[in-house]
Amino acid sequence: MKIIAGNSNLPLSEAISDYLEIPLTKASIRRFADMEIFVEIMENVRGEDCFIVQSTSYPCNDNLMELLITIDALKRGSARRITAVMPYFGYARQDRKTGGRTPITAKLVANIITAAGADRVLTMDLHAGQIQGFFDIPTDNLIASPTMTVDMKQKFDSDNLVMVSPDVGGVVRARSIAKRMSADLAIIDKRREKAGVSEVMNVIGNVEGKECILIDDIVDSAGTLCNAAAALKENGAKSVHAYVVHGVLSGGAVARVTDSEMESLVITDSITATDAVRASSSIKQLSVAPLIGEAMRRIAEERSVSALFK
Repeated sequence: MKIIAGNSNLPLSEAISDYLEIPLTKASIRRFADMEIFVEIMENVRGEDCFIVQSTSYPCNDNLMELLITIDALKRGSARRITAVMPYFGYARQDRKTGGRTPITAKLVANIITAAGADRVLTMDLHAGQIQGFFDIPTDNLIASPTMTVDMKQKFDSDNLVMVSPDVGGVVRARSIAKRMSADLAIIDKRREKAGVSEVMNVIGNVEGKECILIDDIVDSAGTLCNAAAALKENGAKSVHAYVVHGVLSGGAVARVTDSEMESLVITDSITATDAVRASSSIKQLSVAPLIGEAMRRIAEERSVSALFK
């Protein structure tokens, strides 16, 4: 079993390596003067079960190309099996046509990864579970809910908790965590007038005097979360916190979270924390290295991955 770390999230790769007690495979991933990417695997991988840990977060296209070229290098090095471990799958939000003459880029990226030579994909909390069907190779979609609920149980009294979905599309995710926490469920009904701008319209469910936890898969500009937190406070919520799997947090998102009604935002380390995230007292990262590492071990040993969540 070989673990190859891309440049997108070295701290997570190292944490997975420590969990599995397997050293990272020596590899050189560098760029020429014109930023062309070159990959060289410095160890023998012939007949090995290889795992490439690479999130396709910012800079998304560079990290995607690193992943594809590393897959090709391993393939040409006669690796027995190549698994693309993508804690964060970029382009997942483009999973359907949103209008005439628009792409389904998540499907395109799935095709490219398969064509590059990957035999399997391991990812976490896809924006839409159906994206697994875009791949013509086995795809495991891990969920961070167990890691998050452990943290929640240490911090909150479940008798006064409400799990809140910031939009109708995230109800299944919020309901799953509400069930694990034996908590109530509420939903924010919002209307998005244009991309990147959200307007909170209504709160469905009783949140008065409750500790509310917003649940989502991706926080990018944080506009949706901040508007949802304001709506919950207006409806009498005692406090508002948020748990989100992938902390994209682009632009002024960190400042927006700090100035919002949210008392805290918890994200995972599926994406490398920026300096702004590390400096923020309102944002905390949970490590998913044990979850991903255990899934990798089970894949290598041909054991069930779904049994992790039973």
